[in-house]
Amino acid sequence: MARPSLKRIPAVLWTWYRGGNFRGFQRQVEGPTVQDALEDALEQAGSPATVMPSGRTDRGVHARMQVISLRLNEDVPLDSLPARLAPHLSPDVGLCVAKRPPGAFHAQWSASGKEYRYHLTLGTPPAEAWRPYALDVAADETLQPGHRVTPERLEALLARAVGTRDFTAFHERSSPQKPRTLQSATLRELGGGLFEARLTGDGFARYQVRYLVGSALKVAAGLLSEEQWHAALDAGTSLAGFKAPAHGLVLWEVRYPSAVDPFGPGERLHPPGLPDAPPFTGAPPG
Repeated sequence: MARPSLKRIPAVLWTWYRGGNFRGFQRQVEGPTVQDALEDALEQAGSPATVMPSGRTDRGVHARMQVISLRLNEDVPLDSLPARLAPHLSPDVGLCVAKRPPGAFHAQWSASGKEYRYHLTLGTPPAEAWRPYALDVAADETLQPGHRVTPERLEALLARAVGTRDFTAFHERSSPQKPRTLQSATLRELGGGLFEARLTGDGFARYQVRYLVGSALKVAAGLLSEEQWHAALDAGTSLAGFKAPAHGLVLWEVRYPSAVDPFGPGERLHPPGLPDAPPFTGAPPG
């Protein structure tokens, strides 16, 4: 007698990954990708599914919190899913939380904002543990002809970008031209010459964070004028900017309205199973 088919119902995953060995999130002909890793692990664990992320990350970009929507058989025990997937995942990918989402939740369309963090060193090379995850500003060929970048100067330039605008000079043409709100842009010192640029907003276009941070570094180094920076922000004037390398960027957090947020404050503050190591160690909240 054939086994009756099980109903497939929504689930949500909090995943993390180090992106250095992946060609981005989305499945493509030339892998490996994070989507490949997750879907293959689900298949091997007996819970095949197509994953739908809060947004794609590009080649080499990391994620402390990538939220995934998917549909799983109703008999899949979600509380044990992280442990069941772990043997089938590389050390660069993991699952913090799996649960049923509230209401009509969707990882991408329900999101109200995101936070990205970009790691860089000023005046000193990165510590060995951070070398794969931080831009060494003093050694970068694009920035070497300029003068020394100070934290104060860089933070002031980033703060100038806060507000609602198109940011057309700071993203790829493939992204829609529309107003986006950068809610905050700050720089935090982590010690040993390591800094963390923290950018929060209601949404980001492709490469927007990398162009904003990289171009602010170029202005801070005296390789572009402040007038050019202001014109690019305020009028969308084309800028000979700098796309900061992918290895310094982390998708840090995806935010949702409280009515549909699947994750509690405790989980957000101390994600279970998240590695306590670069690039997921950062400045404290606040």
